[in-house]
Amino acid sequence: MNKIITISRQYGSGGREIGAKLAQKLGIPFYDNEIITRAAKDSGFSEAVFENAEKKASNSLLYSIAMGMNAYGNQDIGFTHLSLDDQIYIAQSNVIRKVAQEGPCVIVGRCADYVLRDYKNVVNVFIWADLEFRKNRAIQLYQLKENKAEEEILKIDKSRANYYNYHASEKWGKAENYHLSIKSDCIGIDNSVDCILQFLEYCERGISSGK
Repeated sequence: MNKIITISRQYGSGGREIGAKLAQKLGIPFYDNEIITRAAKDSGFSEAVFENAEKKASNSLLYSIAMGMNAYGNQDIGFTHLSLDDQIYIAQSNVIRKVAQEGPCVIVGRCADYVLRDYKNVVNVFIWADLEFRKNRAIQLYQLKENKAEEEILKIDKSRANYYNYHASEKWGKAENYHLSIKSDCIGIDNSVDCILQFLEYCERGISSGK
């Protein structure tokens, strides 16, 4: 299996757990916070700066204004002239490309599907679930207060969507951006892992048969 799997997920849907279990079953590296650690080391920024970047994107309009509407893809603009958030995005993107070049792996979040859009051996997965399922998981696993769980979940999802929509110039969660979308509350965490494994197997069969 020579695939890089990116996992995008709604908060509380179990996407990170699914990604970790998938990597374990495949015997390949799993990257989540490790991306931040490596990007911080390479760039000289603190890990806290990276951790807060996505959280700041709770309002799409204000976020775009704060970012200065910088076109960081323009090679004529120097790195140091970009906003701090753009510099952070680029630093993370560089690490994502590096780990992808090192071999098969599972990468969670951080616009990895968009960063690796030109790579041929990437499979992009989106994990989602009903709000009630996500609330229960968030309360049990992340100790969110029951009366605040829904508000916090929706806020985090909005931040993820705004961060992705701004940097990727695509729409977070849009079906066309992913190879596979899984409703984790429908089939469960472990079955979601098996579903991805089976999908990867079908992909390999299709390639080998020339279809």
